[in-house]
Amino acid sequence: MSEGIRLGLTGGIGSGKSTVAGMLADLGAAILDADAISRALTAVHGLAIEPIRHQFGAELITVQGALNRERMRALVFSDPAARQQLEAIIHPLVGQETARQAQAAKDAGHRCLVFDVPLLVESGHWRQKVDQVLVVDCLPETQIQRVQARSGLDREAVIAIMATQAHRQTRLQAADTVIFNDNISLDELATQVHALAPGLRLSLV
Repeated sequence: MSEGIRLGLTGGIGSGKSTVAGMLADLGAAILDADAISRALTAVHGLAIEPIRHQFGAELITVQGALNRERMRALVFSDPAARQQLEAIIHPLVGQETARQAQAAKDAGHRCLVFDVPLLVESGHWRQKVDQVLVVDCLPETQIQRVQARSGLDREAVIAIMATQAHRQTRLQAADTVIFNDNISLDELATQVHALAPGLRLSLV
């Protein structure tokens, strides 16, 4: 059996990346969700908890034993060095678990592995690990409106999050394929995803 396709999937917050991932999963792709893995690592009894406690102190851990996300978010927004320290803990663990899940998916017969990585372009190392990069794109104003609608964050908070991600043009330059998910229906989005299926060794049947 051939090696299969390793697809990097990324997009800015509110782009619809997770929706596209779900559509690819429906076509038979294995989705390896870096954010979900990261959340598991920082949940109660997660492998990152003790290294975080050691690096940042007990005040960054909840009484239940999980990462205090609000405090950590405030810290890394205000202190770039803290962000780098956190990433030095999290990224290697995410890489190890992603590799484990990828091998399990290959063993199960999946011919397309989708690495769902919000910061794929920013990370600097993910591009070398995938065969192709698919960027889900939309206008910045659309991102803001979508995130506000789903999360209740104010406009300034959404813009601050967007500022921590790669610039839209940088993402587009890194793309092998772009899905433009702006002012279209879910059916129209699915049509774009389905058009990619043959090249990704996915079946529409």
